[in-house]
Amino acid sequence: MATCEASVVVVAQHFCAPYPVDLTVTEKAISLTDGDYAVTDVNGNIVFKVKGKLLSIRDRRVLVDAAGNPLVSMQQKIISMHRRWKVFRGDSSSSKDLLFNARKTSLFQFKTELDVFLASNSTEQHCDFKVKGSYFERSCTIFLGNTNTVIARMSRQYSAKNIVLGKDAFGISIYPNVDYAFVVALIVILDEINEDKKD
Repeated sequence: MATCEASVVVVAQHFCAPYPVDLTVTEKAISLTDGDYAVTDVNGNIVFKVKGKLLSIRDRRVLVDAAGNPLVSMQQKIISMHRRWKVFRGDSSSSKDLLFNARKTSLFQFKTELDVFLASNSTEQHCDFKVKGSYFERSCTIFLGNTNTVIARMSRQYSAKNIVLGKDAFGISIYPNVDYAFVVALIVILDEINEDKKD
């Protein structure tokens, strides 16, 4: 598989590191206070949190940095055959702040596949990124468009602590020069779509 030579910037340039970035996303089973997901680096420091809007009409999540500043807001389109999510800059939901859309590639899937379209790609003839995963193995790979160029991989992390606390944890390996805030937003959307599948 090829690796990406150019920078992939979607949220912001400063989320692109010149080296691989490994993050852990931990989903909280019951959360009323500090966000639905915590994203930590290899040293256990919080890099991002994902806060859910409880009791909102539409599914909405906000990715914030360690200081609590909103980076992107993700919301599911209410009536959408393909489970489309729209992602906006900051805490916005205005079309002028749209960064990208993500939707299931097809209605019926055994393996989860998402097509991701940048806001500038309004025709959506070809996706800018593709997420291919196996829900049961809880793993996925993110590709640059319809190529075999990998920009990130995710896999389920099992630990006794996670099982006892009822937490889901995912390890994400982000390739060099790839916007890791963008990758985390995609993983959250993928997890939300998979949770819907279980219900």
